[in-house]
Parts: sequence; structure tokens; C-alpha cells
Amino acid sequence: MRLHIGSDHAGLELKAILIDHLTMAGHEVTDHGPFVYDGLDDYPVFCIPAAQAVAADPGSLGIVLGGSGNGEQMAANKVKGIRAALVWNREIAQLAREHNNANIISIGGRMHSPEVCKELIDVFISTPFSNDERHIRRIRQIADYENEGPL
Repeated sequence: MRLHIGSDHAGLELKAILIDHLTMAGHEVTDHGPFVYDGLDDYPVFCIPAAQAVAADPGSLGIVLGGSGNGEQMAANKVKGIRAALVWNREIAQLAREHNNANIISIGGRMHSPEVCKELIDVFISTPFSNDERHIRRIRQIADYENEGPL
């Protein structure tokens, strides 16, 4: 799996741990930064490029990290074609993929241990979209709004 990852200072250490975990599992990971600690950095600078890379790379998935994951998810979701899900447990990770065909997982590095984060990402990556007609219809409605405006 091709993966794109971005964070901010709050997710920097976790990002390194996750990149090691994912590359050891055979995934191809592109790191969109940051690459050094700066307590005043801004997550959009790193999470938006990660989301843009996912949107431009069909079949890839993304990971955005921060203290809570909230702002990172919001930034990623501003990119056309992105469906970023804030994930806090296994069930949400699974449902985000099965029902929403989410292409980015957002996690709060200050909310979970590295081991739990690895588990959430592994579930997210390994869960396929259900292709259920009702989910396809709903995703299409979101995309239509994103592209054309009113539903």
C-alpha cells in the first residue's frame, strides 16, 4: 500500500514510530513532514500536502497526526476528493473504510499510545470499502456537493 503521512510537532515522534512500523510491514510511505521539531509549526502546512498527495495518487491512503487529530482532519478534508476520518477506536477505523471509503485516517497522538495508534492504522489500512449501494450513493452525494454545490 502507498501511504502519505503528515503531522505537526505534536505528532512528530509518533510519525517516526508509525513510519518504521508501516515500512516494516511492507508499505511504501511518503513523509510530508515535519522533519524537525518546531513547537510553533502549523499542521495545515504538512497535512494538506499529505492529503493532496492522496487525492493525486489513486489507490493510496493517508495518515494525518496531531495532538488531538481534530484540526488535522479538518485541514485534510479541505482537499477536494478527500474523506478524512477522525479515528479513536477499532470500530471507527473499520467503519470509516467500510461505510465511508475514507482515504485518510486522522489520529490524536496525545490521545493514544503508539501501540494503539499502530492498531488503528492497521485496521484502517486492511479494511476494504463495502461497495454497498447505499454507501456509494452517500459518498457520491458528498462528491457532487463538493464539485457542484447544492444537493
